[in-house]
Amino acid sequence: MKRCAAMIVWAAAGCLAQGWRSAAPGWQYQFPRDHHAHSEFKTEWWYFTGNLFDQTGRRFGFELTFFREGIIPPSQRTPARSHFVVEDLKFAHFTVTDAVGRRFRFDQKTNRGTFAEAGFDRGDEIAWIENWSLRLNSAGEFRLSAAAQDTNLDLILLPENAPVVHGDNGVSLKASGENHASHYYSITRLATSGTIRLGGKECDVTGMSWFDHEWATNQLAPNQVGWNWLCVQFANRTELMLYQMRLDNGTVDPVSNGTFVDANGKPTHLTSRDFTMTPLARWRSEKTGADYPIEWRIDIPSRELTFIVRPILRDQELVLAPLTYWEGTIDAVGNVRDNEIRGAGYLELTGYAGRLRELAR
Repeated sequence: MKRCAAMIVWAAAGCLAQGWRSAAPGWQYQFPRDHHAHSEFKTEWWYFTGNLFDQTGRRFGFELTFFREGIIPPSQRTPARSHFVVEDLKFAHFTVTDAVGRRFRFDQKTNRGTFAEAGFDRGDEIAWIENWSLRLNSAGEFRLSAAAQDTNLDLILLPENAPVVHGDNGVSLKASGENHASHYYSITRLATSGTIRLGGKECDVTGMSWFDHEWATNQLAPNQVGWNWLCVQFANRTELMLYQMRLDNGTVDPVSNGTFVDANGKPTHLTSRDFTMTPLARWRSEKTGADYPIEWRIDIPSRELTFIVRPILRDQELVLAPLTYWEGTIDAVGNVRDNEIRGAGYLELTGYAGRLRELAR
């Protein structure tokens, strides 16, 4: 599911979705094919987050996400055209959380790609915007590069397990009714190494990352205002992804769901009846006035799993144009079958700084 900028795209889509393919049951995922762009769908994103450490144990979180938003449906595209005819828009978000320095850095890029300064599927590049790029080599390694102000990131990510498909029968539902779905998979554990440069000082880092890839054409349901999403990598080598779609009456949409991945990489689909997410503490932004539930208790009775997630830094809010959301690195501590369990991951909270549908107007 990802996510925030795409949420605005979905909200604005409505009648503009004609000519685009909708996510439908039965999609046959193939890799590495499905790591690449799906231009017949209107909206797509490649989303990486991770928790990294330098040689002294100093901790960093990062997010790098590339978005594709289709403008001209494939059936209306012509081989001969001007450079100024744009088939899709390209944009990206980049963050680094410095736990020791207690600082959260974020930036974004948007580009029409008129002269190939941004695009998708060029050689080993899956996506790029100027000097931000996502590459996939023949050995199956991903490479991420980004630079913004005093922050640079250059990482190599090697998958430790096969892609995990979310949802049921190849689709991940986002709302009730017809065609409110996406195709969505994750690589839930990628061994990561490389460098981070902050304020002119570069350090070598290693750690673990998470990769989400999702494509769809749908818009939000009118009564949906945002979502709560999290991913966790536990020390016992299990993983978890959960999301709650929030409604304008203050309740959670019953289509909310998730995926539990066991230590062998086997996924189990979770419906909204299989888990609860209870907010425990909130943080109010001085910049926007948004009030975010940044600490949660998660209960999954069928797995005898209970844990609490807390951010390593309370202020991990991205104040971007035209949207604002909270997305940051978290720790998880709890119990599974009466044994202590620990993990780390990412939490995303959207729609708290204003309804996303209203932002789309």
